[in-house]
Amino acid sequence: MVKKTMTLGGREFSIETGRMAKQAFGSVVIQYGDTMVLVTATSNFLKETDLDFLPLQCEYREKTYAAGKIPGGFFKREGRPSEKEVLSSRLIDRPIRPLFPEGFFCNTQIIANLISSDKVNPGDVLAITGASAALSISEIPFDGPIAGVRVGRINSEFILNPTIEQLEETELEIVVAGSEDSVVMVEGESKEIPEDVLVGAIKFGQEAIIKLVNFQKEFIAGINLIKYEFVPAEIPDGLKEAVSFKTKDLLPEWRKLAKVLKKTRANSIAKFIKDLSEEFSEEYPDQEKFIAKYVDELIKQDMRDTIVETNTRIDGRELTDIRQITCEVSVLPCAHGSALFTRGETQSLGSVTLGTKLDEQVIDDVDQEEYKKKFMLHYNFPPFSVGEVRPIRGTGRREIGHGNLAERALKTQIPTEEDFPYTIRIVSDILESNGSSSMASVCAGSLSMMDAGIPVKKTVAGIAMGLINEGDQTFILTDILGAEDHYGDMDFKVTGTRDGITAIQMDIKIKGLSTDILHQALEQAKEGRLKIIDIMEETIKKPRPEISSYAPKMITMKVDTELIGEIIGPGGKIIRAIQAETGSKVEISDDGTVFISGLDAESGEKARQLIENIIVQPEEGKVYKDCTVKRLESYGAFVEFLPGKEGLMHISEIAWKRTANINDVLKLGDKIDVKLKKISGPGRFELSMKELLEKPEGYFEERKSDRQRQGNNRSRNSRFPRRNRDR
Repeated sequence: MVKKTMTLGGREFSIETGRMAKQAFGSVVIQYGDTMVLVTATSNFLKETDLDFLPLQCEYREKTYAAGKIPGGFFKREGRPSEKEVLSSRLIDRPIRPLFPEGFFCNTQIIANLISSDKVNPGDVLAITGASAALSISEIPFDGPIAGVRVGRINSEFILNPTIEQLEETELEIVVAGSEDSVVMVEGESKEIPEDVLVGAIKFGQEAIIKLVNFQKEFIAGINLIKYEFVPAEIPDGLKEAVSFKTKDLLPEWRKLAKVLKKTRANSIAKFIKDLSEEFSEEYPDQEKFIAKYVDELIKQDMRDTIVETNTRIDGRELTDIRQITCEVSVLPCAHGSALFTRGETQSLGSVTLGTKLDEQVIDDVDQEEYKKKFMLHYNFPPFSVGEVRPIRGTGRREIGHGNLAERALKTQIPTEEDFPYTIRIVSDILESNGSSSMASVCAGSLSMMDAGIPVKKTVAGIAMGLINEGDQTFILTDILGAEDHYGDMDFKVTGTRDGITAIQMDIKIKGLSTDILHQALEQAKEGRLKIIDIMEETIKKPRPEISSYAPKMITMKVDTELIGEIIGPGGKIIRAIQAETGSKVEISDDGTVFISGLDAESGEKARQLIENIIVQPEEGKVYKDCTVKRLESYGAFVEFLPGKEGLMHISEIAWKRTANINDVLKLGDKIDVKLKKISGPGRFELSMKELLEKPEGYFEERKSDRQRQGNNRSRNSRFPRRNRDR
């Protein structure tokens, strides 16, 4: 066993190998505090493959035993990966994928298991460093090491790997991954921070990454390592030149098609590759994959050369130009809010649904206690959006990742529960895609929330930036096309308001991106973001004053926590009765906040009044109307004068004249008005009907001695039945 330890962010950080999972090609355990992540790397690099891409699988799983928990549900075992696990898997995949050799198309798998959680240090960011270390000590070809850290900011100070508790307070949370000399990935969210603060956070994270990379190098040096020497497939002599000769004259034509439609250009290129493969099939058999790949490389170089030589892009735009944008709201009559955002050939249909407390999403997290989410954004990417045919088999990782980015971008503008008690769900359906549909989702989501009447604070927009690095020249592109993302050196998505950044996602494909270039890209992104906000606010500038008539009507009120039990009643009897009578839903939080949701304002108001009647304190001398007769006895009636509160109305308090039989006057369920005469003790209330009636003229109240004598006679008669007295 080999183990190495260092101090990182004031806590002990260690890597060990040789104790667990020894049959994997590479296996390490990363420990930070008492949080442990087991990361393994395997690959079938000795087997031949017909693939033309790297089938890399990165899996992050949280074992509930890591935190001393048993999974919920019927089966009591971990099921399909949660959204958090999927997002963590993507954090591992994105920085390591570019570090495999060109042409390495072997099945490769990284599995990271959270096996111990101290509920202080999150395990997801540890898995990035763990994946690098596991690959680096394996035979698998890998151009590492790299490392990953999380950066927070509290009270204007950056914090390395903030704890779970600190993450609740931080105004900035980003995950930074990189090598010794470059940042390769950034992802996170913030509360409208300025661009220079974000650059400072990335620099701060990079300093820690350099320490972790050097630490890994020392760890790797202690292992007797023999790397597999990967040799890419040989290309037949003359094939590259032949493909180039046939392709070069068509490049200007494909550039022109980029100004028309993505689909037209793609079809033209696909047909050319098919025809060329058939033409070369005899002279160069079984080379279809290379022909397609090399044509793609020629198109890539042509796009890059055009930018370098003319400062224009393949669709004719200048470097900082944004494609044409159109915005529409209220496009779906029955949705609570909707918007259609179109930018070039990318289009998002955003819709908002407002729900009640019962619609909140319950999150079962290994590191935390169960909690609820009141804001969700779900992103869908159907195949027709890019003119493809493929089966739809559930939500993909890309959809989860893009939806999470858009959700992070917008959540800072969501009002508090006290100001807006609704559960909010946004759905972004991508109807067309040619460049940054996630940023279109941010714009459509912001517009649709305003259309729904949600009192959001500000308009949020998103923009995707690109980079072309040729020699010593660097060109930053605003609002990139799909091709510019594919052939460029950076995909940098930035979202925010007029006042600052709310979310960021960056993937870099080159080494040595300076912070000066990064800062320039952020400033250029800000200019583009502000232009988009200007266009969006021409359509709708602030939230509508009222929510949709189709949305449930919500009322919130606060009650003393000691009164919650009285509202609920024994076994939920009272709260169920309120809901049945009014048709509204009533939910109560532990802090005494009551949420009432009804189909209309009238039903909600009725439920509110019933609850207020429950929590109101009975007052002597007060008149209560429409009280219900709950029980009849010979000596009087028990009447519910407030919900859950009953009092005794003695038979003598029914009327000014004597009542011989109470059943002749009252029936169960009768609605009567009563006066609370006296509170004679806890839960003991004396009621009267007669005091609400006018006293008859000439009425003479019986003397107390007469009433006592009558009572004694009744008592004696009850002890001696009539038949005995007759004797």
